[in-house]
Amino acid sequence: MTAPSTFGLSTEARNLHWLLSNLVEEVPGVRSVTVVSSDGLMLLSSDPGRHAPAPAATSNGPKGSSADLATIVSGVGSLTVGAARLMDGGGVKQTMVAMDEGSLFVMSISDGSLLGVHAAPDCDMSVVAYHMALFVGRAGHVLTPELRSELRTSMESAQ
Repeated sequence: MTAPSTFGLSTEARNLHWLLSNLVEEVPGVRSVTVVSSDGLMLLSSDPGRHAPAPAATSNGPKGSSADLATIVSGVGSLTVGAARLMDGGGVKQTMVAMDEGSLFVMSISDGSLLGVHAAPDCDMSVVAYHMALFVGRAGHVLTPELRSELRTSMESAQ
């Protein structure tokens, strides 16, 4: 993972970057992570500098682009919220998609923001979900409109 520059960011933004980095580096099998706002914009990414498709042989994420993971997370989040509404199921807390070559986890943070994780197919799903819940517990209360705006600006300048 390429460490994003946190120079000039608030303490809260630097803490979220640190939490995201730890999630990727400390949890076995995690390939990439993103945080998406309620309007579908990427706020944080485990690989904010890589926005062009990588060669297929070396790609660890969806098409090699952190923006692709953010798009997928936003779409899956929207789909599950709609499904829950149709089934009178209440709020969606977590969605997991198991595939032959990987797993996708989407967890609600707060006010519609989502945490998305792309993991290896052999990951321990309970460990990934546990660490995602820790991230959500630590990040949810600080993800204010002001911080989301700061993170958006930071992501745009990294591109």
